[in-house]
Amino acid sequence: MEVIPGFCTGVTEQTQVAEARRRGTEVACSLGFDEDVTARVALVVTEAATNLLKHGGGGELFVGPAGVTGGVQVIAFDRGRGMDSVSASLRDGFSTTGTSGTGLGAIARVSTTFDVYSQPGAGTVLGATVFAHGARAPLAGGLSVPITGETRCGDGWAMWSAGELTSIFLCDGLGHGYDAAEATAAAIRTFRMHAERSAPDVIRLVFDALKPTRGAAVALAELDRRNGRARYCGLGNISGVIVAGTGAAQHLVSHNGIAGHTMRRLQEFTYDWGPGSLLILHSDGVGTHWSVDKYGGLATRRPDVIAGVIYRDHRRGRDDATVVVATNGADT
Repeated sequence: MEVIPGFCTGVTEQTQVAEARRRGTEVACSLGFDEDVTARVALVVTEAATNLLKHGGGGELFVGPAGVTGGVQVIAFDRGRGMDSVSASLRDGFSTTGTSGTGLGAIARVSTTFDVYSQPGAGTVLGATVFAHGARAPLAGGLSVPITGETRCGDGWAMWSAGELTSIFLCDGLGHGYDAAEATAAAIRTFRMHAERSAPDVIRLVFDALKPTRGAAVALAELDRRNGRARYCGLGNISGVIVAGTGAAQHLVSHNGIAGHTMRRLQEFTYDWGPGSLLILHSDGVGTHWSVDKYGGLATRRPDVIAGVIYRDHRRGRDDATVVVATNGADT
């Protein structure tokens, strides 16, 4: 199965709104959506980009597959004045700029999932997914963004679900650019072919598949809501944290190595995965000095919004960057 790339673009002037809409439509078409779903994606992208200009003083917009190829993920983030009341801003007719005030309400109506996190004076992150009618969005979200100057991202992530079991896979191809992206594409294809197998088995298969490539750091988390356990297996410098419903954070253990080239040891670790828990994985393009509890109320937001906040505030800027968040919460 082809790995469909997303894109991240700055929105600082009106012409970039139309460009974002065009590129968002291309992503929807590449996923095989019909005209109705593609039009919904175009509306979400347009309104989100317009809101960045009107209310955020400009910002960035990410559009890409929503973890699985059945949906499109849109995340908009800015460092503007923020919202005093998100609920008020969602009401049609409410506006702080003298416009019709239908932007957020329109996004919420046509999206499969929609959420906003805003702090007065510190900016806003908006997350929305659009899936085909009747499809349910997964309880995971994230974004992969290439380093400035590259069109292909050497990072990538994917997921697989069967009932109460969900697997989240993240790959960071060494370096950046075309060769890193090719390594990650090979890793994701291998994961998708063997996702039902144990985490160590999948990592070993990925290791073999990446031997002809420059290699990658990889990690796989199996989240089982039936028994409240998470099994994790990592090779290289992927960072992983499980945040319990109580707020306690536990860092996940990966072994040194490069998938495709070096693997002295591979071990699966088991962690608690209780109700309300969050799994957060990210590549080394994102700094490690973050904490969800420093953002009041963020832990209750949807995964894509949490990922957007961490990416916005902690990306390093000198490498490709990926953040993926999954939650053990109620289906929405």
